[in-house]
Amino acid sequence: MARATTVVGLAVGLVAMAALSAAPARAQSGFDRPGGDYANAGVPSGDPAVCAARCEREARCRAWSFSYPAGPTSPAMCWLKREVVPRVEASCCVSGVRGAGVIEPRDGAIEYSIDRYGGDYRSFETTADPKGKPCADACQAENRCRAWTYRRQGYGVSAPHCYLKDTVKPPRRRPCCISGVVR
Repeated sequence: MARATTVVGLAVGLVAMAALSAAPARAQSGFDRPGGDYANAGVPSGDPAVCAARCEREARCRAWSFSYPAGPTSPAMCWLKREVVPRVEASCCVSGVRGAGVIEPRDGAIEYSIDRYGGDYRSFETTADPKGKPCADACQAENRCRAWTYRRQGYGVSAPHCYLKDTVKPPRRRPCCISGVVR
């Protein structure tokens, strides 16, 4: 019996060490965690990091989901979860587990939650896209374009907007936008 207890204790210890050495949890852009809600609230700033911080401050929170505004009159929303529910792919959302924070995805030249304010020579409404691809493509197609910013709907615009720039402006962290430098 003592040998079995030692083997079980060793196995539990190895599992605990593996958990401690694993990479930290990260928020997942492009995913929702439907269900398990115990509270929700609007996020006037429209920043997913506010939702992650709310979860950190509440002892019963195990996971969270944030959704970008659906339009100019609807706010960004935060849902706090009493359990870690399975994630599902959803371009509207960012979700995470307690302790995850928000890490924006890195996708080559695409800059998530970055606004390159100013330098616009042309702007237009475009289709909704979680990566701002229509805006990036428009910039690539014009020799004058050096950089671009895609603004999500609900962040001061009723439909997604693309801003093409003839100068490269410094990046500013803003959850409204996705940007890129082309030339």
